[in-house]
Amino acid sequence: MIEGLSHMTFVVRDLDRMGEILTGVFGAREVYDSGTRQFSLSREKFFLIGDLWIAIMQGEPLIDRSYNHVAFKIDESDFDRYVDRVRKLGLDMRPPRPRVEGEGRSIYFHDHDNHLFELHTGTLAERLTRYARDLEVVQ
Repeated sequence: MIEGLSHMTFVVRDLDRMGEILTGVFGAREVYDSGTRQFSLSREKFFLIGDLWIAIMQGEPLIDRSYNHVAFKIDESDFDRYVDRVRKLGLDMRPPRPRVEGEGRSIYFHDHDNHLFELHTGTLAERLTRYARDLEVVQ
């Protein structure tokens, strides 16, 4: 039986630079650094964002950017603060995608290795409720 999400791993060229993003934007806490040792495929660091385990491993970055992404929930009242954090690190922010009112707001940004992250103010329940309103009108 699946108990939940164990961890997410991102392969990055520069562990320290990605560590700055994880701590600077997400408020992550570094809990492990393999240093010169190698227990896995390459050097790695582990971070915690709340209780979520994020692993970063040294390697070649993604060749292309895509819309594949990881989204983190933020409170609407913190939206501008997170925009400032992303800008402060000079990360490439994408314009938000078109949205219907009521599904929340998002900050999209790429790290230096072409991973796309989203900071989102909405919830699944809010989005489904909003989409259902349009479906009722159509039927």
